[in-house]
Amino acid sequence: MKRNLKHFIIMISACFTIAGCDNDFLNTEPLGEISESAVWTDPALAEAFVTGIYQGLDMGGFREQMLASLTDEAIFTHPGRGITTITEARSNAADIGWVSGTYEWGTMYSYIRRANIAIAELSEPQFANDGGIVDRLLGEAKFMRAYYYQQLARYYGGVPLVDRPYELGEESYAIGRSTYEETINFIIADLDDAASLLAGKNMAKGRTSELAALALKSRVLLYAASDLHDGPTATANSSTLAGFEDISLLAYTGGNQTERWQKAQAAALEVVSKGSGNLYGLSSPVAHEEGIQNYINNSMARNGGENEIIMGRYFINANQEDGGRQGLYNGPNGYNNWAGNSPVQLLVDDYEMMDGTEFNWSNPAHASAPYENRDARFYASILYDGAQWKPRSTANQAKDPLGQIQTGTYEVTDASGAKVTHFGLDTRNSSIEDWNGSYTGYYVRKFIDPNPAIVDQNTWQEVPWPLLRYTEAVLNYVEASLELGQEDVARNYLNQIRFRVGQPAITDTGDALVERYRNERRIEMAYEEQRYHDTRRWMIADETLSRKANIINITGTLKPGKTLSTYRYDPEIYNYVYKVQPIDPGKENRTWLDKMYYTPINRNEMNRNEALIQNPGLD
Repeated sequence: MKRNLKHFIIMISACFTIAGCDNDFLNTEPLGEISESAVWTDPALAEAFVTGIYQGLDMGGFREQMLASLTDEAIFTHPGRGITTITEARSNAADIGWVSGTYEWGTMYSYIRRANIAIAELSEPQFANDGGIVDRLLGEAKFMRAYYYQQLARYYGGVPLVDRPYELGEESYAIGRSTYEETINFIIADLDDAASLLAGKNMAKGRTSELAALALKSRVLLYAASDLHDGPTATANSSTLAGFEDISLLAYTGGNQTERWQKAQAAALEVVSKGSGNLYGLSSPVAHEEGIQNYINNSMARNGGENEIIMGRYFINANQEDGGRQGLYNGPNGYNNWAGNSPVQLLVDDYEMMDGTEFNWSNPAHASAPYENRDARFYASILYDGAQWKPRSTANQAKDPLGQIQTGTYEVTDASGAKVTHFGLDTRNSSIEDWNGSYTGYYVRKFIDPNPAIVDQNTWQEVPWPLLRYTEAVLNYVEASLELGQEDVARNYLNQIRFRVGQPAITDTGDALVERYRNERRIEMAYEEQRYHDTRRWMIADETLSRKANIINITGTLKPGKTLSTYRYDPEIYNYVYKVQPIDPGKENRTWLDKMYYTPINRNEMNRNEALIQNPGLD
């Protein structure tokens, strides 16, 4: 009791002592924090706040799980990550499956709130617009708000449009979804403002720019013009969408689709005209080896390829972010990597031959040597059996002195001269690691630095993620031109892209030209988060994403009289047989249902906001 009383007296005395002090004591700013009012009176602090809005870009597309594995580009090697929840059509509001932070509902709105704060404060600035800093920061904030809304729109459709920072004590925080048309109009208005505010300004790498605003506008308008977002077309092609009472949340219910294609074409042409990229204005194909290097340069954003990137998410080795681990995440297990997002045979088969003809397993010449004489982008994008790659680790170089990818099963001879089985070092029976190998027989090469000094297992690389690149805008222009019947214009630009990688000109017309364009976009933009959206907006997902993932099985048998103790790829010594097989459905059994056109809104979000309407078939 005495002890408690003593503490009480000390506490009361302290209260009187504080009350008797100078009032400035109570107004002392915390040393580790900056007040909101201080931020918006100081240009440097305001810039730091706006820079923080970019954090919603996360790693771009360079997380361990990639959007490619939700498409006919790849499968994800490791189970239990929510990928098959989506690809097997089991996703719903209670169990969405894997969702990247780059488009997750709550994450996007948290960064939209930050953008709204910046826009509100910078619209009535408390510091001078010296050097145009207010305009620049306001333009960046408007772009970022548009970018995050664009992410929401292309996964969810029309969304609640919050254009101001909510405060405590609001009468209600419930807000319904705007129509798809209203959502697109809002995004375009922000992008137009951003482009105007950023015009003529020299922006640092990784920050937005006038051209980035125009490029994003091109993408948004292309999507808006597509069949999935034209109400009459979408409902005619899908009973699921036809039965949805609130189709205006997902598509235009009025207006003219042709006019929307005209807007998309004009927006794309503005980017093509203002930008440069590195198309070179070629009138004929470059040499094959030059084409391979051109595509590698574009993917690595170096040696001229940096001109391709309009806006990127950049990484530096010293910062050691997950975005610098593509080699570890996707590289071969024989190099002690994880084989995460492995290309499927469906993608490999869609790379043309060098002469521009389709690859065909029914052609004996193709079937006996499927990796010869292919489109240059195949060699720059895919690691296949026999491909030359980096040196193995010191501990494993004796097993593979040449640094060749081994994804088959081969005969070798032992010390007695007897034939024994050698399991490829990059298979799931590898003597190096047998748990991280690809199931498909392929690995990703694109976006992985080939520099031997970069040991992917323990080194971070410096390859940027292309949030927006010039060739996307060119392809957008081609597509809009095709939709408007302007085939000569479309072929001209499409062939410039092909010439850059050594492929011959396309001469097709009509539906055949559209199919060639769609495959060209698939190949050029592989692993860049385009295919997921393209198959949906074209409403061909039931034909493409419904296909079962497939793999390659490779065996190499020694030719008569030949011996080899340490395996190497060598058609002079081996007879190789290639067989395409479906993947074990127990690992992934792909299914398409039309509810998959859109991402479900998480049930927690639905419960928090009673004004929300769920996407069709996803309750």
